[in-house]
Amino acid sequence: MNRRFFIKSTSLLAGSAFISLNSHGFLSKADKTISGSVKANGKPLADVIISDGFSVVKTDKNGFYKLKAHDKATHVFMSTPAGYEFKTQNHISKQYENLNATNSFDFNLTKLKQSDDEHYFIIWADPQVKNKADVKQMMEESVPDVQELVKSLGNKALIHGIGVGDLVWDELELFQDYAEAVKQMGIPFFQALGNHDMDYRQGGDETSDKTFKQNFGPTYYSFNRGKVHYIVLDDVRYLGEERKYDGYITEDQLNWLQKDLAFVPKEHLIVIGLHIPVHNSVKNNVALYEILKGRQVHIMSGHTHYNDNYIIDNVYEHVHGTVCGAWWTGPICGDGAPRGYGVYRVKGNQLSWYYKSMRKPKTHQISLHIEELTAQKRLLANVWNWDPQWKVEWWADDKYMGLLEQTKGFDPLSVKLYKGDQLPKPRSFAEPRRTEHLFMAHINPEVKNIKVQATDRFGYKYEEKTVI
Repeated sequence: MNRRFFIKSTSLLAGSAFISLNSHGFLSKADKTISGSVKANGKPLADVIISDGFSVVKTDKNGFYKLKAHDKATHVFMSTPAGYEFKTQNHISKQYENLNATNSFDFNLTKLKQSDDEHYFIIWADPQVKNKADVKQMMEESVPDVQELVKSLGNKALIHGIGVGDLVWDELELFQDYAEAVKQMGIPFFQALGNHDMDYRQGGDETSDKTFKQNFGPTYYSFNRGKVHYIVLDDVRYLGEERKYDGYITEDQLNWLQKDLAFVPKEHLIVIGLHIPVHNSVKNNVALYEILKGRQVHIMSGHTHYNDNYIIDNVYEHVHGTVCGAWWTGPICGDGAPRGYGVYRVKGNQLSWYYKSMRKPKTHQISLHIEELTAQKRLLANVWNWDPQWKVEWWADDKYMGLLEQTKGFDPLSVKLYKGDQLPKPRSFAEPRRTEHLFMAHINPEVKNIKVQATDRFGYKYEEKTVI
């Protein structure tokens, strides 16, 4: 995240799907037609979506496709269909190929050995490594946490990840360290562009993603698993001056999105990964919402270094706490949410989720703080993944006291760790931030034991206790 402008608001070929490049064709200004076939286990596969980011076509009954490449197109990609393995290089998504001298691309797929109607995915927001010390923390803390999560789900579980931007912090050579982290996590990973993943001083928005594309491919694309259509968008618009950008989804992307969604059944769940939160920081969010009307949509964003949830009509936006916390300076983000990531389970077209704190069990969903006031004490409970369908209750010395009152304020631990121009070291720009996922109650001075129970929208109950 770039605080100046938004304070609030992958090599060896791996995987079983691959692309063969036929050397008989050359893409030239005179002939920009690209074509090819899609096969599964040697048999033609119909109705697979192929795109250059501008045109969107599907394969015919013989598995063939053809499209006219746009002048600005840099890649051809396949929207991997449900029921098939993802193509990766060392677990980095590779369902695309660069458009260069070749104009023929054949895609070959392998069918999954099980149904993908049930699967999982994780959202990594803002690893944002700046140096090798940050990388060391990521490799020693974050990667093992995901490895343990994957192991806990069992060998048969289908799980993939999406990195929703700021994979690094301006030092683009560290993309290779991020890629190594993905390799060690051992699951397919898809990437979105963040403002700190851009090339500066190389022109405008259309050239600022050069290094990102060299490492991770197109900045917007789609894929499928089960009854979920996944979309990755680029909502960071570089304004041509160093580090200046805004939240905006280009008209080219919106036009592509409309074409892409035309092939997706209305009842399928739509999951969109991008960097900057849409609800309040993308200037043309209304245009995006209009395209998504009538769909069940979950948007996965990051950027802000705090955790929050927003529901606008048919769109649920999950703004994720960061992998790096407050820029690798402490265990929590500025709002008190721990370093962590989102864990999502899909069954059919239904989604459930929780926020996974680094090196903590799933049950860790609340932090408690007791503040000393003049004649009484005050309880503050931080329930960082709260949304309006949660219920937060409390007990004093085993006596039920009812619902806690929601309040807006600062998490006490974030104040202790980050408040002031000398804290945290060495990145003192990190500051505590006000949050609305705090809950409070005034406590009788004689009370000795406090319990808080938070029930999420899926009926899971989480408890935290403290002795005063």
